[in-house]
Amino acid sequence: MNTRISVNPNIHFGKPCIIGTRIPVQSILELVSEGISFAEIVRDYYSNIEITDIKACLQYAIEMIAAEEIHITTEETA
Repeated sequence: MNTRISVNPNIHFGKPCIIGTRIPVQSILELVSEGISFAEIVRDYYSNIEITDIKACLQYAIEMIAAEEIHITTEETA
């Protein structure tokens, strides 16, 4: 499991954060989705994290999607 991400019910209402910070994984993913480079995220937004923390956020998101159960239902026609 991811050793750089933690879930603590007392920090950000239990949302996953980078260990040792109060930076939510979601915040990092939003910056990445805007096309901001890893180096820029560290330099301009969160100087107290490392590029490996950003990669851990991406890996965490991948693991959550991989573990997600998908239930497909078909609509009945009347």
